Amino acid sequence: MSEPLYVPVLPVRQHARMAYERLRPDIQAAIAPLWNLPPSPGMAPAELEKAHWQKELRRVRGAHRRHPGWMDAPFAETAQMSALAKILGEYTTLSRLLRPVTGPERSEAQQTAAVEAARRCGCGVGVRVRMPGEWDGDTAEAVAGLLARVDRDVPVDLLLDLGSVLPGRPDAGKEALRALDALVALTDNWRTVAVLGGAFPQVTDDMLQLGDPHDEPRADWDMWHEIRAARRGPLSRLGYGDYGVQAPAALATEPGGGGPPWGVLRYTTDRSFVLCKMLNAGPDRTASIRVAARRIRDLPDFRGATASAGETWLRDCADGPMTDGEGSGNHTQWLWAGSAQHMTYVVRSLPST
Repeated sequence: MSEPLYVPVLPVRQHARMAYERLRPDIQAAIAPLWNLPPSPGMAPAELEKAHWQKELRRVRGAHRRHPGWMDAPFAETAQMSALAKILGEYTTLSRLLRPVTGPERSEAQQTAAVEAARRCGCGVGVRVRMPGEWDGDTAEAVAGLLARVDRDVPVDLLLDLGSVLPGRPDAGKEALRALDALVALTDNWRTVAVLGGAFPQVTDDMLQLGDPHDEPRADWDMWHEIRAARRGPLSRLGYGDYGVQAPAALATEPGGGGPPWGVLRYTTDRSFVLCKMLNAGPDRTASIRVAARRIRDLPDFRGATASAGETWLRDCADGPMTDGEGSGNHTQWLWAGSAQHMTYVVRSLPST
């Protein structure tokens, strides 16, 4: 069984693609992202070819010239599934590095399209099993039925998706182990087995004080170590995944519409997610952003400006003049910088075996 060190769950959005492209070659080589198309509510199948995300989807495909990833449309409406499956099937066939994704709860038509695309391009297929709460044993039977439709020579990847793993979910590790025990035993043809779970918390209007760094414990990191400590047979080489600097709910957010009058800088340490809120409007905007960047840069756990493109941007922003907004960024830049530092740090924190 061969698998990447890290499977970040990323939206097909500019900030995520920019962060992936800015990773150093050795970091990018250890990563296989799970890319997610945004929802297209009410859009007719014939209109999907002109959807707003098509341009970014082409750029994501272009970013995968050397390393693999997965491509999914988790928000597809019933009427859209066949059209989206065809679009993604074409992209996976063209790239051969982007693998189609299906799951036990998907329609028969979507499963068939994903399996056929995997067979046609020889890239394999990702089986995304969602587990937002306790493990449901009936899911294993549904996954077995799906696997029965996959040719023996087509590699399959198990992506156990726990979604959000926050401190209020202390049994996530035990439930993940139950799920893995049941699912891993279904076939010896798994190429990748990875647990996806955890992310920076969702930030709302009433959270955080402007300019004050706020720490949130990395509950998903504790869960990961709990699972690794069990080391049950093939689980000793389990892949790690998370949703990065945005909460899982952000995947379902449609692009556009503008953002709030504040922004957030995000930083990852060994034990916590650090968030620092700042103004994104008004005469004090630039000063507020610079102060937030300096608070991040001055953290004892800040890894220095050469650690990744994310740290470089934070350093440059912190050192900029208070009266000049050039280089202070916007939501897209804050997200790509946060994503770049996070993905780099996760890869460097994970054991290589």
